[in-house]
Amino acid sequence: MMKRIMPLAALLLVGCATTPAQQARADAEQARTDAKLAKALAGLEPGQPQSCIRPGQQDLKIFGDKLLYRESGRRMYLNQTSGGCFGLKRDDIVVTRSYSGQLCRGDIVRTIDRTSRFPSGTCSFGDFVPYTRPARR
Repeated sequence: MMKRIMPLAALLLVGCATTPAQQARADAEQARTDAKLAKALAGLEPGQPQSCIRPGQQDLKIFGDKLLYRESGRRMYLNQTSGGCFGLKRDDIVVTRSYSGQLCRGDIVRTIDRTSRFPSGTCSFGDFVPYTRPARR
């Protein structure tokens, strides 16, 4: 019985493998996303990572599985999520729930499909890295 199951399991795993063309498309998309993020952060200096930020009227931009919160013209916070929010790459709706009145590392982030309103992924916040425009001298 086991001898029959093993070849079937191997075939199923081969069917799940990424083709070179698919990998090349994914790599190209990641490079485009990284370039857009670098452009958004151009001229800003990173600071010490923070566990929490105060939510407010921040503008949210999505770069793959990274979230960029604009606090002001001088400061932004970059957050690398834990992964699993697959809807971030599709521009799904981002839903966060805060029990402390702040957005904090470990808080859950959910994504919801804009059309069907079904959940499309769940991840958690990492540290919030502040990026600040240096003062003019």
